[in-house]
Amino acid sequence: MAAPTGPTVRRMQLGGELRRLREKAGFTLAEAVDGLAFSISKLYRVENGLTGLKAASDLRILLDRYGVTDDGDIDFLAEIHRDSLNRGWWSHYRSTMPSGMGMYVGLESGARAVRVWQPNVVFGLMQTERYVREMFQAAKPVEESTTEFIERNIQVRMERKENLTRKDSRLKLWAVMDEAALRRVIGGPDVMLEQYEEIIRLSKLDNVTVQVLPLSSATYRSSSNFTLLEFDAPQLTVVQIDMPDGSNVSDKDTTIWAFNRRFDALRAGALAPGETPTFVHRLAGELT
Repeated sequence: MAAPTGPTVRRMQLGGELRRLREKAGFTLAEAVDGLAFSISKLYRVENGLTGLKAASDLRILLDRYGVTDDGDIDFLAEIHRDSLNRGWWSHYRSTMPSGMGMYVGLESGARAVRVWQPNVVFGLMQTERYVREMFQAAKPVEESTTEFIERNIQVRMERKENLTRKDSRLKLWAVMDEAALRRVIGGPDVMLEQYEEIIRLSKLDNVTVQVLPLSSATYRSSSNFTLLEFDAPQLTVVQIDMPDGSNVSDKDTTIWAFNRRFDALRAGALAPGETPTFVHRLAGELT
């Protein structure tokens, strides 16, 4: 049975279908909204899954503009639209989430597979609660974060982790982490030793693959972290890329191809998954 498809994924699917229909009809964004109660920026955001259509009538107006008359096609898109209006479990955390985080969590919750490269810190789904807390506390005076912001974001991360670790989870994770991310001490030796044990535990789960890229390996490295998310319904892959001023999510074919190549190169340069426990045990030994 396929994993449930969340509202964020449905919103992206609907946006992609509307973009395809607009282009098939030969309309530019400006031509598509001419005479309608839509701005170009709103339609752009809808097509890219950044926002949703609030009313079914808005969808009908666009389908009429694009000449879609087949009842089956209309019903299919109407169903996707209804699903896109549901509220995800993370919605009550939105007020304290960093910008763009809500969309990413929504995508992650509906994904069947996640492939990630992390050169800086332990990947979020693998972090212990103490590790997360120490990271947020270290940043608190600089970012001027509130205690509420920290506590609620820790809760979000732990709930995201449950989606990976529960027995009936259908999410598959393949994480490649730079050795530097594992050597960077967060919170002190005791926190790191606990984190190392957690990485080893997670690496033994059937749905988790963990590789380490040693500092001594003269191979390709991406300087920024990225996450590739794959979905069953719709058949879709998106990439989330961290940037200095936030993050970007893209489903463009050329972008996906580029990041698939990067991940494959990082995976090929890293130690085999079976070597991860031994490598992490050695790091723990050095720390003590």
